[in-house]
Amino acid sequence: MGNPIYADIVNKIQEYTTIIIHRHLRPDPDALGSQNGLASLIRQAYPEKKVFVAGENEDSLSYLGSMDSIPDEAYEGALVIVTDTANQPRVSDKRFVKGDYLIKIDHHPNEDPYGDICLVETQASSSSEIIAKISFSTGGKLPMNDAAARLLYAGIVGDTGRFLYPATTAVTMEIASKLMQFDFSASDISQMMNTNSLKTANLSGFVLQSLTINDVGVASIILSQEILGKFGAVDSDTAPVVPLPGTVEGVLCWGIFVEQPNGTYRCRLRSKGPIINEVAKRHGGGGHPLASGANAKDESEINDIILELEELAIEWQNTH
Repeated sequence: MGNPIYADIVNKIQEYTTIIIHRHLRPDPDALGSQNGLASLIRQAYPEKKVFVAGENEDSLSYLGSMDSIPDEAYEGALVIVTDTANQPRVSDKRFVKGDYLIKIDHHPNEDPYGDICLVETQASSSSEIIAKISFSTGGKLPMNDAAARLLYAGIVGDTGRFLYPATTAVTMEIASKLMQFDFSASDISQMMNTNSLKTANLSGFVLQSLTINDVGVASIILSQEILGKFGAVDSDTAPVVPLPGTVEGVLCWGIFVEQPNGTYRCRLRSKGPIINEVAKRHGGGGHPLASGANAKDESEINDIILELEELAIEWQNTH
């Protein structure tokens, strides 16, 4: 379970008096769980240190913590740690480069190996899993606590789709089991993740009713600003609908295309077999082999993405 880099990271944490932790834009449970979970571990182990968490708040995930207001001067001589962020343009709060030393902790493909220390474990289910392993593997130098266990467990649950996704391994379950031994309610975490606003519930019904599924198992839907407006929804409200096409029989891979206020589209791509992250890379994005994000400038580019997914689906079916 251990990794020699874990000790290097803990040594750096011990060395610095100010530590600022960042994560990616548009945070999900793993981004916030790993960020705030690590902050909780450091604060308890080293109460004399100044520990900040940076980035925008996400109201729908407020149960996973809120961000700090950080003055620019705090970055002078500080250790900066970025969790769950594959590439630098996606880091929330661009001041992450202003610290004295930079550490990257992530589980996405390492296509942008930034940082003085770059810890990337693509076999891990989540960045929260990696941070829990650091805590459990470093001889009590960063001991687990109840608050951190809750946050890291939430991050693992979020990125494994409640332990349904292929990234869930025996190590993932071992880590989750260890975290559940601490004083928090795992069922409360699941309940909060399962609870959606009425507008998101209505939007979910629309997605399932309006989904286009072609004969090779590629599903897609465009959520225009007009459609979002009908439900009183915005881009951040669409996250819970992303897994829905995968619950429909015959769907192999899919795309949810969300129009942004500037007319471009955020593309959420998912798969149950074909490797889709190369498609995402060709369209200004990236991510995991079966879960990626991309961007499209217009509906023509969306059609290009769908055609590329169709080619992958056909190839995958021919070889499986």
